[in-house]
Amino acid sequence: MELPKIYEPKKVEGRVYQLWQRSGFFNPNKLPKTRHLKPKTYCIVIPPPNITGSLHMGHALNATCQDILIRWRRMEGFKTLWLPGTDHAGIATQNVVEKELKKQEGLTRLDLGREKFIERIWQWKERYGNIILEQLKKLGCSLDWSRTRFTLDENYSKSIKEAFLHYYKKGWIYRGKRVVNWCPRCQTSLSDLEIEYKEEKGNLWYIKYPLTRSTKYEVGRKEEKNLQNFRLQTLDFIVVATTRPETMLGDTAVAVNPKDNRYKNLIGERAILPLVNREIPIIADRLVDPEFGTGAVKVTPAHDLQDFEIGLRHHLETVSVINEIGQITKEAPLPYQGLKVLAAREKVVQDLKKIGSLEKVEDYIYKIPKCYRCGTTMELILSEQWFLAMKELTKIAITAVKKGGVKFHPKRWEKIYFSWLKNVKDWCISRQIWWGHKIPIEGVNDVLDTWFSSALWPFATLGWPEKTNDLKKFYPTDILSTARDIINLWVARMIFSGMEFMGKAPFKTVFIHPTVLTKEGKRMSKSLGTGIDPINLIEKYGADSTRFGIAWQIMGGQDVRFVEDNIVMGKKFCNKIWNAARFVMLQTAKLKMRNEELKITIKNSKLTIADKKILKALEKTIKTVNKDLEGFQFGQASRQLYIFFWHDFCDVYIEEFKSQNYIPPYHPPALRVGPSSKIKSQKLLLYVLLTSLKLLHPFVPFITEEIYQKLPIKDKKKCLMIENWPGRRN
Repeated sequence: MELPKIYEPKKVEGRVYQLWQRSGFFNPNKLPKTRHLKPKTYCIVIPPPNITGSLHMGHALNATCQDILIRWRRMEGFKTLWLPGTDHAGIATQNVVEKELKKQEGLTRLDLGREKFIERIWQWKERYGNIILEQLKKLGCSLDWSRTRFTLDENYSKSIKEAFLHYYKKGWIYRGKRVVNWCPRCQTSLSDLEIEYKEEKGNLWYIKYPLTRSTKYEVGRKEEKNLQNFRLQTLDFIVVATTRPETMLGDTAVAVNPKDNRYKNLIGERAILPLVNREIPIIADRLVDPEFGTGAVKVTPAHDLQDFEIGLRHHLETVSVINEIGQITKEAPLPYQGLKVLAAREKVVQDLKKIGSLEKVEDYIYKIPKCYRCGTTMELILSEQWFLAMKELTKIAITAVKKGGVKFHPKRWEKIYFSWLKNVKDWCISRQIWWGHKIPIEGVNDVLDTWFSSALWPFATLGWPEKTNDLKKFYPTDILSTARDIINLWVARMIFSGMEFMGKAPFKTVFIHPTVLTKEGKRMSKSLGTGIDPINLIEKYGADSTRFGIAWQIMGGQDVRFVEDNIVMGKKFCNKIWNAARFVMLQTAKLKMRNEELKITIKNSKLTIADKKILKALEKTIKTVNKDLEGFQFGQASRQLYIFFWHDFCDVYIEEFKSQNYIPPYHPPALRVGPSSKIKSQKLLLYVLLTSLKLLHPFVPFITEEIYQKLPIKDKKKCLMIENWPGRRN
């Protein structure tokens, strides 16, 4: 079966993927039984993308890494499962549907009510929720689609309730009032991951807080003070620096570092809070940074995480002056009540100037926390929420890695993991939205943090809490491949969840893949026009070229500066594979050998120097690629394959074959190659091509499968994807 002159990915990829799906070999239960080894299992659960998402370069890189590993292990004879699924993505999905509802019908979720709004989200999910899974198919991902999971499926929801009640009965889940990240627009608490920090130019305000021991302030009702006529009567004060002067309305202390000699004599004294005219203590606390501002800071326990901790240690009062919609509360003086935060800031600064309490203002660049979905500036407010106590869970998560139950690759990421766990606070697991897993307690309308459900992903997807065959065979899973920015928010939580509910860590190795940056080394952003759509690359160059170009750039570093030139290189390499295969097949079309016959014939044949060189280079490549894949060195493996195929095979061996077999007919017969020698060369040519296709398959699966299907070998397997991996131990 002759190959066309030109390789056209669009004509091949869809047809080949259908062949794979019809074969059923993505499903480990349908893999043919190996004759060589008792089948071992190998499992990866995909980090579930949000149902609101579409494929971006980070997804493409991670999926390419996982598919290379799965295809490699499958060919090695493992019973492989790559389990797909999606995350309901609570706040993200709710926001998308709310915007659509507003745009199309001019309605809000409140207009529909909870039940009808959730129905609307399910309708949206059916239409758009699996887009990213379809895009993964275009990339060539060999996921077992029959096992696709969704975090709001009935069985998965059962696991969430089981986990919640387990923690609740142990007394580890409790309700309490604490400072949380709050989005005034979305009206919910958020996790740290749901916050994006935007760098902005701002100010650092230096404010004088008078000391009570020599002040002439008159104590009275705050709202009756005439600020214009109310001036400081003393120079005896302490100066604090702040980026948020509006929160001073809720100050309940001034804090300094206990080792700061400048303020040792003031510790234990009291100061007057300007504008509010409330006495507050001057305290010493180790959390205060002596290098920030003046070294003296205002303490607002109701609106700052660090201040909340200080407040607990020193038994300070909490005064909430910002509410859930970002307005100043009645706890503040009358002139500020009802103002939005920025308006209150402006008025506070003006009033401080009027009474002479503003010492100076400096330019200051700081990071503003924004809601990752709606872009609203976040507030830190005191709110009653549900929490999961982390003390005991932290211990088992640390032990799992320290004792080698889970290994990080690269190992340096363990430091991030341990650092977070050693400083972790109790986990706020409640959200004030409608889409998600409702907290399973009567009368509670909050839903659980999305990360609470995804923390159970490695075993809930396999059927837990039921004792399923999948859970028995595939847990613990082998590899988790993920990004560094969710080591704490997801990886650590999966580890302690697995230890708590299964008695074993959920995976043996955590591979932290590099982050894909722009060519200039910046984060990719669709909104800024710097994002690259991998689907466009697939349309332009083909899936194999895209995969190979991505793998080529994974060289063990922390980041990948994406260069499209590497995808172009991948396309040229695919064309080289195609042209070389076409040449070999034209030369070997009449052989019709069996797989084993090829090996035996070559083994028993008298080899030329060129034959020995190519076989030696092939053997070296097999060993090197295996070693590289074991160590997640995808870039090095792809380079080794490129060098062997393009240089050793095409540039040297095929050219040598041509020179031996294409002597012009006018040459004397003595110079021509004999028929038996020519057949041997053809067999070796076909053998090297077949072995190369096997090695290349995990990286460029479409083109290698297409060529394999047309090789002149009688006993080919149904698909290249289940061929025996070169160097596989029998």
